[in-house]
Amino acid sequence: MAGILIEESKLHELKKMGVKDSKLLAHSKRKELFKKIVLMAKEYSIIIIEPWEVDEALNSKKLNLNWLEAHKSAQIINGLKPERVVIDSPSNNVVKYKAYLMDLLDNKKIKAVVEHKADVNHVECSAASILAKVTREDEVEKLKKKYGDFGSGYLTDPLTIKFMKENFEKHPEIFRKTWAPYKELVNGKNQKNLSDFGEVEK
Repeated sequence: MAGILIEESKLHELKKMGVKDSKLLAHSKRKELFKKIVLMAKEYSIIIIEPWEVDEALNSKKLNLNWLEAHKSAQIINGLKPERVVIDSPSNNVVKYKAYLMDLLDNKKIKAVVEHKADVNHVECSAASILAKVTREDEVEKLKKKYGDFGSGYLTDPLTIKFMKENFEKHPEIFRKTWAPYKELVNGKNQKNLSDFGEVEK
């Protein structure tokens, strides 16, 4: 996850540079924009969430993936200390998510715009999404150097499915233990073709 601190007067420059939702950009363009964004921003913050943190959240009675994201967002916002913030809500229930997040912020009076798919509608969120996406891609490449090629890491990728089948016991440290396909394999319930698992997770 990532956040940037930038003067509002520079938002038009981000648009002129071609900044938009990271999912709509090619890898090479994201890499190019990453360098420009970090130079333009007053500050930026990138947080890497490890598999065990996701597992802890899903095994907790108090947390889930949305609340974990809220805690990480609050960590970024509290560190950057903006006067106004635009936040991409992972939940369609924006009112509930915003209330939960605001309770975690040091500055309770901050002007906060919280929207589902804010990374599509607000260029500052798009810029942050590029920082997050490029960082993920860099981390994936580090893992590939250590463990071998596993493709994209998403279950829409046959190479990812093949790698998981062959390595879930050999390298359990890189899999989220609460991930349904991983649990299916561990529990020996792998009669079902793993390609049926079409969920793409962040």
